[in-house]
Amino acid sequence: MEIAIIGGGITGLALAMHLHKRGKTCRVYEAAPKVKELGVGITLLPHAMHEFRELGLEQDLLKAGIENRESCFFNRFGQLIYKEPRGKFAGYETPEVGIHRGRLHMILFQAARERLGAERILEDRKCTGVRQAGGKVFLSLEQTSSGEPLPEIEADIAIACEGVNSTIRKQLYPHDQVVYTGINTWRGTTLMPPILGGRTYMRVGSIRTGKIVIYPIVDDYDGQGNQLINWMAEIETGDTSQRNDWNKPGELKDFYHLYENWTFDWLDVAKMIRDAGSILEYPMVDKEPVGRWTFGRVTLAGDAAHPMYPRGSNGAAQGVIDARTLAGHLAATDDGEAALKAYEDDRIEKTAAVVRTNRRNPPDFINIKVEELVGDKPFENLDDYITQDELRALSDGYKKVAGFSLDSLKQRPE
Repeated sequence: MEIAIIGGGITGLALAMHLHKRGKTCRVYEAAPKVKELGVGITLLPHAMHEFRELGLEQDLLKAGIENRESCFFNRFGQLIYKEPRGKFAGYETPEVGIHRGRLHMILFQAARERLGAERILEDRKCTGVRQAGGKVFLSLEQTSSGEPLPEIEADIAIACEGVNSTIRKQLYPHDQVVYTGINTWRGTTLMPPILGGRTYMRVGSIRTGKIVIYPIVDDYDGQGNQLINWMAEIETGDTSQRNDWNKPGELKDFYHLYENWTFDWLDVAKMIRDAGSILEYPMVDKEPVGRWTFGRVTLAGDAAHPMYPRGSNGAAQGVIDARTLAGHLAATDDGEAALKAYEDDRIEKTAAVVRTNRRNPPDFINIKVEELVGDKPFENLDDYITQDELRALSDGYKKVAGFSLDSLKQRPE
C-alpha cells in the first residue's frame, strides 16, 4: 500500500514515522520550498508527549525546550487566582514541555528523513488537488518555488495534513470558511530573565479586558542565563469585520494600550511586550466541525480535519493523536478505505468536542469566571467569591474533554 501524505507539518511527519514504524510505505509532500525553523512557541501537553515518547523523541524535545512545573492564573491586576502542578509534577508519566515551534518541527523533520530516507520526505511540492479512479488516488503537484507543474503522483491512499487552509479540504468542501468571532491575537518572543523561577506557564487577565499567555520556550538562550519567553496577547473586540491579517507583522499601536499599565511586582508585562524581537498578528479562527473526513481513498487529519482555537495547547496534540490512530488502522488491514473510515469513526466526534469546548469553555475560563464574580477589580479574599476547589473543578473539566486528564491517559489505547 503506497500512502501519500500531503503536508509535512507536525501531523504529517508524525504520521509518516508512525506508518514507518508499522512497516507501511509512505511519502510526504511538503509545500515549503525549504523547511526552516519558523514560528513562535508551542506547549506540548502530557498527551502530546505520550505520542512523541512512542516515536522515541521525548528526550530530544526535552533538551530543546523547557519542562513546565506549574500553571498559574492571574487577574489583570497581577493577583494570583489559581495554580496547579503540571506534567510529571502533577503525576503524569510524561512531562509538559514549552518549546519553539520551529525547533519542534525541525526535530520531527530530521527524524523522519533519517528513518524513512530523504527521498520520501519531499519539499517544494505543493498539492493542488486530488482525483480518484480505478482504485487509486492521483495527486496534482506543482513546484512551489517556480509554480511549474510536476508529474501526477499515484497512490493507494492520500491523507491531507496541510493545516487550516487545506487545499484538499477546500476541494471536498468548496464553501468551507474559517469562523471568526471578533478575537484577535498578537504573538511575540522576548529575551529576558526567567519569570517565577523559569518553569511556569502563566495566563493573565481575560479576553474581555485584555489577556496574555506567557511561558518560556528556550533556556539560557544567550549563554547569560536569559530565557526566550513566548507570549500571546488575545483581545475580544466584538467586531467581526476587523480581522487580523496573517500576512503582516503586528504593531504595538494596535494592542499595547491595554497592557501599558500592567506592571506587577513579579513581572513588567508592558516592558516584555516592548522588548520583543518581533511581533506577529493572527486572527483567532477555527472551523465548524464537519460530519465526514473520509471520501473513498482520501481523508483529512490534524488542522485540515478539525481546525480549533489555539487555546489549551491542544491543536498539535490532537493532530499527533490522529497520526497514531490512523497509522494503527492502516497497519491493521489491507483495506485502505475501511481503515480510513475506522479512523474517522474513532476521532471525528472526539475532536469536534474539543473544538466546541475551546470556543465555549477554554482553559482560561477560570480567569473569566473570577472577573465576572469579583467585578473586574482587585480582590482581598478570593474565597469570598469562589473556592480553590471550584476553580480546580473547572480546570479538570477542560482536561477531561481535551483528553489529557490523568484518568483518560491511563485508559489510552496503545
